[in-house]
Amino acid sequence: MSKVCQITGKKPARGYKYAIRGIAKKKKGIGLKVTGKTKRRFEPNLVKKRFWYGAENRFVTLRLSTAAMRTIDKLGIDAVIKDLRLKGQTV
Repeated sequence: MSKVCQITGKKPARGYKYAIRGIAKKKKGIGLKVTGKTKRRFEPNLVKKRFWYGAENRFVTLRLSTAAMRTIDKLGIDAVIKDLRLKGQTV
């Protein structure tokens, strides 16, 4: 299963992890220097969550980010599921 939020579409992003050396200027040093960088992935905070969908009298299981849970709290599960079905997703 791919690591993509069903509501917001958040997915893993690419970036770097930096190796740093030196003493900060705040601490009377000459500054921090980057001595190397390695590729890494920033994973979205995904959760598999069940919601009660009153219109159909059943539970709906969604794989979503925690930011999407806040969206559901704000808009309501009915509006979110209606939007998903307009996009062509089966819920």
